[in-house]
Amino acid sequence: MKKVYVVIPAFLFVFASVCAQNDSASLRSVDTTPILQPEIKAKPREVYKLNLGADIPVTATGTIWSLYAFTKIYNKDASNEETILALNKSDVNRFDRWAIKPYSKRIDDISYIPFYASMPMPVFFLFDNKMRKDFAKLSFLYLEAMSVTGLLYTGSTYFTNRYRPYVYSEETDLDYRTRGGGKNSFYAGHVALVATSTFFMAQVYADYHPESKIKWVFYGIATAATGATAYLRHAGGLHFPSDILLGVVQGTVTGLLVPRIHRTKWIKNPNLSIMPFMGQSNGLAVRYKL
Repeated sequence: MKKVYVVIPAFLFVFASVCAQNDSASLRSVDTTPILQPEIKAKPREVYKLNLGADIPVTATGTIWSLYAFTKIYNKDASNEETILALNKSDVNRFDRWAIKPYSKRIDDISYIPFYASMPMPVFFLFDNKMRKDFAKLSFLYLEAMSVTGLLYTGSTYFTNRYRPYVYSEETDLDYRTRGGGKNSFYAGHVALVATSTFFMAQVYADYHPESKIKWVFYGIATAATGATAYLRHAGGLHFPSDILLGVVQGTVTGLLVPRIHRTKWIKNPNLSIMPFMGQSNGLAVRYKL
């Protein structure tokens, strides 16, 4: 009996193993359901690409110089009274002469509203799903654009001493006319910085949402903010028209150009054409249609 008990469990084990193999084999042969492959999502298109070898030196140079120059241009030596009283309005070119007017502290203070409002523009990147993912990159590009404007503005003011319009006005208090800051007319830094900030934001939104009609709203806001700042700086007797015009052009170009030259598909832009030329000299001709 003991032998029978030993053989039967062994037989059942072998039989069960064979049946299990047959069942699994038959299941494999019968089950023809295709195996679904996991869906592979396409990688989002990269809008901007940094060139750290160039971007870091440019940003660092502009930032460091601006921080240094700001401490100098706002601490220029005061002018003596004899020099200020000897100024003649006829010495100002005709294009700018009509803008001579007394200083207005109220208008000066109001001009800081669009200025301060435009500075924290990168915060708006967080409210957009596409731009939020590139927040660090966009913030760096914004810093680069502002550093370029800071370098150009502070550099011009540092090396020149153009009197502001209110310095020529006898209606302005003499103590205020002699201030060192009265020699910082060239060129309109507030206007340039507002233009850089707002047009940078408009360009970035347009690049991330090329089909959106709302992008024109951002360009409109940039134009309005820059225009308002320009008018207020003129009305307050702080800058001549030529100073303001240069500030508008420089700030707008920088705000638009910094994002554009970092676009991954910039070279493929239909508005851009690069053609070789030959003759007395050989080279490439680059044309960009705005």
